[in-house]
Amino acid sequence: MQYTYLGKSGLKVSRLCLGTMNFGWTTEEPEAFRIMDAALDAGINFFDTANQYALGRTEEIIGRWFKQGGGRRERTVLATKVYNDMHDDHDGPNREAGLSAYKIRRHLEGSLRRLQTDHIELYQMHHIDRNASWDELWNAFEIAAVQGKIGYVGSSNFAGWDIAVAQGEAKARGLLGLVSEQHKYNLLCRLPELEVLPASRSLGLGILPWSPLDGGLLAGAPSGGTARRSGDAARVERHRPQLEAFAELCGELGEREDIVALAWLLANPAVTAPVIGVRTLEQFERSLRAAELKLDEPALKRLDEIFPGPGGDAPRAYAW
Repeated sequence: MQYTYLGKSGLKVSRLCLGTMNFGWTTEEPEAFRIMDAALDAGINFFDTANQYALGRTEEIIGRWFKQGGGRRERTVLATKVYNDMHDDHDGPNREAGLSAYKIRRHLEGSLRRLQTDHIELYQMHHIDRNASWDELWNAFEIAAVQGKIGYVGSSNFAGWDIAVAQGEAKARGLLGLVSEQHKYNLLCRLPELEVLPASRSLGLGILPWSPLDGGLLAGAPSGGTARRSGDAARVERHRPQLEAFAELCGELGEREDIVALAWLLANPAVTAPVIGVRTLEQFERSLRAAELKLDEPALKRLDEIFPGPGGDAPRAYAW
Protein backbone atom coordinates (compact mmCIF):
# COMPACT_ATOMS: atom_id res chain seq x y z
CA MET A 1 0.00 0.00 0.00
CA GLN A 2 1.24 3.47 -0.86
CA TYR A 3 0.76 6.50 1.38
CA THR A 4 0.53 10.23 0.84
CA TYR A 5 -0.02 13.37 2.88
CA LEU A 6 -3.59 14.45 3.56
CA GLY A 7 -3.68 17.78 1.77
CA LYS A 8 -1.27 20.31 3.26
CA SER A 9 -1.18 18.48 6.60
CA GLY A 10 1.69 16.34 7.83
CA LEU A 11 -0.64 13.36 8.28
CA LYS A 12 0.06 10.34 6.08
CA VAL A 13 -2.88 8.27 4.84
CA SER A 14 -3.23 5.27 2.56
CA ARG A 15 -4.05 5.86 -1.12
CA LEU A 16 -7.29 3.93 -0.62
CA CYS A 17 -9.77 5.00 2.06
CA LEU A 18 -12.18 2.44 3.51
CA GLY A 19 -15.72 3.78 3.30
CA THR A 20 -18.07 2.34 5.91
CA MET A 21 -21.47 3.62 4.79
CA ASN A 22 -22.76 0.07 4.24
CA PHE A 23 -21.93 -1.07 7.78
CA GLY A 24 -25.17 -1.52 9.67
CA TRP A 25 -27.23 -1.29 6.47
CA THR A 26 -26.29 -3.99 3.95
CA THR A 27 -23.21 -5.24 5.81
CA GLU A 28 -23.73 -6.96 9.14
CA GLU A 29 -21.34 -6.40 12.03
CA PRO A 30 -19.30 -9.66 11.75
CA GLU A 31 -18.60 -8.98 8.06
CA ALA A 32 -17.77 -5.34 8.83
CA PHE A 33 -15.24 -6.54 11.44
CA ARG A 34 -13.63 -8.86 8.87
CA ILE A 35 -13.42 -6.05 6.31
CA MET A 36 -11.81 -3.61 8.77
CA ASP A 37 -9.30 -6.23 9.95
CA ALA A 38 -8.44 -7.02 6.33
CA ALA A 39 -8.02 -3.30 5.60
CA LEU A 40 -5.45 -2.88 8.36
CA ASP A 41 -3.67 -6.06 7.26
CA ALA A 42 -3.50 -4.63 3.71
CA GLY A 43 -1.98 -1.38 4.98
CA ILE A 44 -5.10 0.77 4.67
CA ASN A 45 -4.98 3.11 7.66
CA PHE A 46 -7.66 5.60 6.54
CA PHE A 47 -11.31 4.88 7.48
CA ASP A 48 -14.21 7.18 6.65
CA THR A 49 -17.65 7.24 8.25
CA ALA A 50 -20.39 9.72 9.24
CA ASN A 51 -22.65 10.17 12.23
CA GLN A 52 -25.74 9.82 10.03
CA TYR A 53 -24.82 6.43 8.54
CA ALA A 54 -27.47 3.99 9.74
CA LEU A 55 -28.43 6.74 12.23
CA GLY A 56 -25.31 6.15 14.28
CA ARG A 57 -25.13 2.36 14.01
CA THR A 58 -22.14 2.52 11.68
CA GLU A 59 -20.11 4.52 14.19
CA GLU A 60 -21.21 2.08 16.92
CA ILE A 61 -19.94 -0.87 14.89
CA ILE A 62 -16.59 0.83 14.40
CA GLY A 63 -16.47 1.62 18.11
CA ARG A 64 -17.04 -2.02 19.06
CA TRP A 65 -14.33 -3.02 16.58
CA PHE A 66 -11.92 -0.56 18.22
CA LYS A 67 -12.87 -1.98 21.62
CA GLN A 68 -11.35 -5.32 20.66
CA GLY A 69 -7.93 -3.71 21.07
CA GLY A 70 -4.94 -5.14 19.26
CA GLY A 71 -3.82 -1.67 18.19
CA ARG A 72 -6.88 -1.20 15.99
CA ARG A 73 -7.56 2.37 17.12
CA GLU A 74 -3.90 3.38 17.17
CA ARG A 75 -3.38 2.18 13.60
CA THR A 76 -6.46 3.92 12.20
CA VAL A 77 -6.73 7.46 10.85
CA LEU A 78 -10.40 8.03 11.60
CA ALA A 79 -12.67 10.42 9.71
CA THR A 80 -16.31 11.16 10.44
CA LYS A 81 -18.80 13.90 9.57
CA VAL A 82 -21.30 16.34 11.04
CA TYR A 83 -24.30 18.16 9.52
CA ASN A 84 -27.34 15.91 9.25
CA ASP A 85 -30.42 15.46 11.40
CA MET A 86 -29.71 12.65 13.89
CA HIS A 87 -33.38 12.52 14.93
CA ASP A 88 -32.57 13.42 18.52
CA ASP A 89 -35.69 15.06 19.96
CA HIS A 90 -33.60 16.67 22.71
CA ASP A 91 -32.16 19.00 20.05
CA GLY A 92 -35.58 20.55 19.46
CA PRO A 93 -35.52 22.93 16.47
CA ASN A 94 -31.73 22.47 16.24
CA ARG A 95 -32.11 18.84 15.21
CA GLU A 96 -32.53 19.89 11.57
CA ALA A 97 -29.62 19.50 9.17
CA GLY A 98 -27.04 22.26 9.43
CA LEU A 99 -23.94 23.46 11.23
CA SER A 100 -23.74 25.56 14.36
CA ALA A 101 -21.42 25.69 17.35
CA TYR A 102 -24.24 24.06 19.35
CA LYS A 103 -24.64 21.23 16.86
CA ILE A 104 -20.92 20.67 16.32
CA ARG A 105 -20.36 20.32 20.06
CA ARG A 106 -23.30 17.96 20.66
CA HIS A 107 -22.77 15.82 17.57
CA LEU A 108 -19.03 15.57 18.14
CA GLU A 109 -19.66 14.25 21.64
CA GLY A 110 -22.18 11.77 20.20
CA SER A 111 -19.69 10.52 17.61
CA LEU A 112 -16.93 10.13 20.19
CA ARG A 113 -19.27 8.14 22.41
CA ARG A 114 -20.42 5.82 19.62
CA LEU A 115 -16.89 5.37 18.28
CA GLN A 116 -15.55 4.65 21.80
CA THR A 117 -12.62 7.01 21.31
CA ASP A 118 -11.52 10.35 22.74
CA HIS A 119 -10.47 11.94 19.45
CA ILE A 120 -11.13 11.98 15.71
CA GLU A 121 -8.31 12.64 13.27
CA LEU A 122 -10.45 14.24 10.53
CA TYR A 123 -13.77 15.94 11.35
CA GLN A 124 -15.66 16.81 8.17
CA MET A 125 -18.58 19.11 7.43
CA HIS A 126 -20.90 16.89 5.41
CA HIS A 127 -22.35 19.88 3.52
CA ILE A 128 -22.07 23.66 3.53
CA ASP A 129 -24.41 25.60 5.83
CA ARG A 130 -24.65 29.20 4.68
CA ASN A 131 -26.70 30.10 7.77
CA ALA A 132 -23.62 29.52 9.93
CA SER A 133 -20.88 32.15 9.69
CA TRP A 134 -17.23 31.18 9.42
CA ASP A 135 -16.64 33.12 12.64
CA GLU A 136 -18.90 30.61 14.38
CA LEU A 137 -17.57 27.56 12.55
CA TRP A 138 -13.84 28.17 12.89
CA ASN A 139 -14.28 29.12 16.54
CA ALA A 140 -16.15 25.85 17.22
CA PHE A 141 -13.57 23.74 15.42
CA GLU A 142 -10.67 25.55 17.10
CA ILE A 143 -12.17 24.83 20.53
CA ALA A 144 -12.56 21.14 19.63
CA ALA A 145 -8.97 21.01 18.39
CA VAL A 146 -7.58 22.73 21.52
CA GLN A 147 -9.53 20.20 23.62
CA GLY A 148 -7.80 17.41 21.68
CA LYS A 149 -11.07 16.03 20.32
CA ILE A 150 -10.26 16.59 16.64
CA GLY A 151 -7.01 16.83 14.73
CA TYR A 152 -7.98 18.30 11.37
CA VAL A 153 -11.05 19.76 9.66
CA GLY A 154 -12.33 18.69 6.26
CA SER A 155 -15.28 19.51 4.02
CA SER A 156 -17.59 17.46 1.85
CA ASN A 157 -19.79 18.46 -1.08
CA PHE A 158 -18.42 22.04 -1.05
CA ALA A 159 -18.36 24.21 -4.15
CA GLY A 160 -15.04 25.68 -5.25
CA TRP A 161 -16.00 29.11 -3.93
CA ASP A 162 -17.04 27.62 -0.57
CA ILE A 163 -13.55 26.15 -0.25
CA ALA A 164 -11.94 29.47 -1.17
CA VAL A 165 -14.02 31.40 1.38
CA ALA A 166 -13.34 28.83 4.11
CA GLN A 167 -9.60 28.97 3.53
CA GLY A 168 -9.54 32.75 3.42
CA GLU A 169 -11.41 32.99 6.71
CA ALA A 170 -9.11 30.41 8.32
CA LYS A 171 -5.98 32.22 7.14
CA ALA A 172 -7.27 35.49 8.62
CA ARG A 173 -7.46 33.72 11.98
CA GLY A 174 -4.04 32.10 11.68
CA LEU A 175 -5.61 28.63 11.39
CA LEU A 176 -4.61 25.70 9.20
CA GLY A 177 -8.06 25.56 7.63
CA LEU A 178 -9.44 22.67 5.60
CA VAL A 179 -7.13 19.81 4.68
CA SER A 180 -9.52 17.76 2.55
CA GLU A 181 -12.65 17.88 0.42
CA GLN A 182 -14.75 14.75 -0.01
CA HIS A 183 -16.57 15.08 -3.30
CA LYS A 184 -18.48 12.99 -5.82
CA TYR A 185 -15.95 12.38 -8.57
CA ASN A 186 -15.63 9.54 -11.07
CA LEU A 187 -15.40 8.82 -14.79
CA LEU A 188 -19.11 9.61 -15.24
CA CYS A 189 -19.02 12.68 -12.99
CA ARG A 190 -16.11 14.92 -14.02
CA LEU A 191 -17.68 18.34 -13.38
CA PRO A 192 -15.47 18.86 -10.27
CA GLU A 193 -12.52 19.27 -12.65
CA LEU A 194 -13.83 22.74 -13.52
CA GLU A 195 -13.41 24.39 -10.11
CA VAL A 196 -13.42 22.04 -7.08
CA LEU A 197 -10.25 20.17 -7.97
CA PRO A 198 -8.25 23.26 -9.02
CA ALA A 199 -9.35 25.17 -5.91
CA SER A 200 -8.46 22.25 -3.67
CA ARG A 201 -5.02 21.79 -5.19
CA SER A 202 -4.26 25.50 -4.96
CA LEU A 203 -5.48 25.87 -1.38
CA GLY A 204 -3.97 22.72 0.09
CA LEU A 205 -6.88 20.27 0.21
CA GLY A 206 -6.62 16.63 -0.73
CA ILE A 207 -9.56 15.27 -2.73
CA LEU A 208 -11.36 12.20 -1.35
CA PRO A 209 -13.69 11.00 -4.14
CA TRP A 210 -16.92 9.44 -2.92
CA SER A 211 -18.98 7.18 -5.20
CA PRO A 212 -15.84 6.40 -7.25
CA LEU A 213 -17.81 3.75 -9.17
CA ASP A 214 -20.91 5.97 -9.53
CA GLY A 215 -23.10 3.74 -7.41
CA GLY A 216 -21.83 0.59 -9.15
CA LEU A 217 -22.42 1.81 -12.71
CA LEU A 218 -18.69 1.56 -13.41
CA ALA A 219 -18.32 -1.82 -11.75
CA GLY A 220 -19.59 -4.31 -14.31
CA ALA A 221 -20.84 -5.08 -17.78
CA PRO A 222 -23.38 -2.68 -19.38
CA SER A 223 -26.03 -5.39 -19.17
CA GLY A 224 -26.02 -4.94 -15.42
CA GLY A 225 -25.25 -7.55 -12.78
CA THR A 226 -24.70 -7.95 -9.08
CA ALA A 227 -22.33 -4.97 -8.96
CA ARG A 228 -25.15 -2.62 -9.95
CA ARG A 229 -27.90 -1.37 -7.68
CA SER A 230 -31.49 -2.09 -8.60
CA GLY A 231 -33.18 0.90 -10.19
CA ASP A 232 -30.17 1.86 -12.30
CA ALA A 233 -31.57 0.39 -15.53
CA ALA A 234 -32.40 3.80 -17.00
CA ARG A 235 -28.94 5.14 -16.25
CA VAL A 236 -27.34 2.03 -17.72
CA GLU A 237 -29.28 2.57 -20.94
CA ARG A 238 -28.39 6.26 -21.04
CA HIS A 239 -24.69 5.50 -20.74
CA ARG A 240 -24.69 2.17 -22.59
CA PRO A 241 -22.36 3.25 -25.44
CA GLN A 242 -19.81 4.58 -22.96
CA LEU A 243 -20.08 1.56 -20.69
CA GLU A 244 -19.67 -0.83 -23.59
CA ALA A 245 -16.59 1.03 -24.83
CA PHE A 246 -15.25 1.06 -21.27
CA ALA A 247 -15.78 -2.70 -20.95
CA GLU A 248 -13.96 -3.24 -24.25
CA LEU A 249 -10.99 -1.14 -23.10
CA CYS A 250 -10.81 -2.96 -19.78
CA GLY A 251 -10.86 -6.26 -21.63
CA GLU A 252 -7.89 -5.12 -23.70
CA LEU A 253 -6.08 -4.10 -20.51
CA GLY A 254 -6.94 -7.40 -18.87
CA GLU A 255 -8.39 -5.60 -15.83
CA ARG A 256 -11.80 -5.41 -14.17
CA GLU A 257 -13.82 -2.26 -14.82
CA ASP A 258 -14.07 -1.27 -11.16
CA ILE A 259 -10.29 -1.53 -10.80
CA VAL A 260 -9.64 0.66 -13.86
CA ALA A 261 -12.14 3.26 -12.61
CA LEU A 262 -10.33 3.46 -9.26
CA ALA A 263 -6.88 3.49 -10.89
CA TRP A 264 -7.99 6.40 -13.10
CA LEU A 265 -8.77 8.42 -9.96
CA LEU A 266 -5.45 7.52 -8.38
CA ALA A 267 -3.63 8.77 -11.49
CA ASN A 268 -4.91 12.31 -10.80
CA PRO A 269 -2.42 14.25 -8.63
CA ALA A 270 -5.31 16.13 -6.98
CA VAL A 271 -6.70 12.89 -5.54
CA THR A 272 -5.52 11.72 -2.14
CA ALA A 273 -7.63 8.57 -1.77
CA PRO A 274 -10.87 7.30 -3.30
CA VAL A 275 -13.40 6.23 -0.67
CA ILE A 276 -14.22 2.60 -1.45
CA GLY A 277 -17.63 1.72 0.01
CA VAL A 278 -17.50 -2.06 -0.13
CA ARG A 279 -20.28 -4.36 1.14
CA THR A 280 -18.35 -7.63 1.42
CA LEU A 281 -14.86 -8.86 2.19
CA GLU A 282 -14.65 -10.23 -1.35
CA GLN A 283 -15.34 -6.78 -2.82
CA PHE A 284 -12.74 -5.25 -0.54
CA GLU A 285 -10.02 -7.76 -1.44
CA ARG A 286 -10.71 -7.25 -5.14
CA SER A 287 -10.43 -3.47 -4.84
CA LEU A 288 -6.84 -3.66 -3.53
CA ARG A 289 -5.63 -4.28 -7.08
CA ALA A 290 -6.42 -0.61 -7.89
CA ALA A 291 -3.53 0.58 -5.72
CA GLU A 292 -1.12 -1.48 -7.84
CA LEU A 293 -2.42 -0.66 -11.32
CA LYS A 294 -0.67 2.15 -13.19
CA LEU A 295 -2.51 3.26 -16.30
CA ASP A 296 -0.29 4.36 -19.17
CA GLU A 297 -0.86 7.46 -21.28
CA PRO A 298 -2.64 5.65 -24.14
CA ALA A 299 -5.11 4.11 -21.65
CA LEU A 300 -5.72 7.47 -19.98
CA LYS A 301 -6.29 9.06 -23.38
CA ARG A 302 -8.82 6.37 -24.30
CA LEU A 303 -10.67 6.96 -21.03
CA ASP A 304 -10.82 10.70 -21.80
CA GLU A 305 -12.32 9.86 -25.19
CA ILE A 306 -14.92 7.52 -23.70
CA PHE A 307 -15.77 9.76 -20.74
CA PRO A 308 -15.05 13.37 -21.82
CA GLY A 309 -14.47 15.80 -19.01
CA PRO A 310 -15.48 19.47 -18.98
CA GLY A 311 -12.38 20.38 -20.97
CA GLY A 312 -10.07 21.48 -18.17
CA ASP A 313 -10.10 24.13 -15.45
CA ALA A 314 -12.51 27.06 -15.38
CA PRO A 315 -12.65 29.47 -17.12
CA ARG A 316 -10.45 28.08 -19.89
CA ALA A 317 -12.78 25.13 -20.35
CA TYR A 318 -15.55 27.40 -21.59
CA ALA A 319 -13.97 30.79 -22.35
CA TRP A 320 -11.59 29.64 -25.11
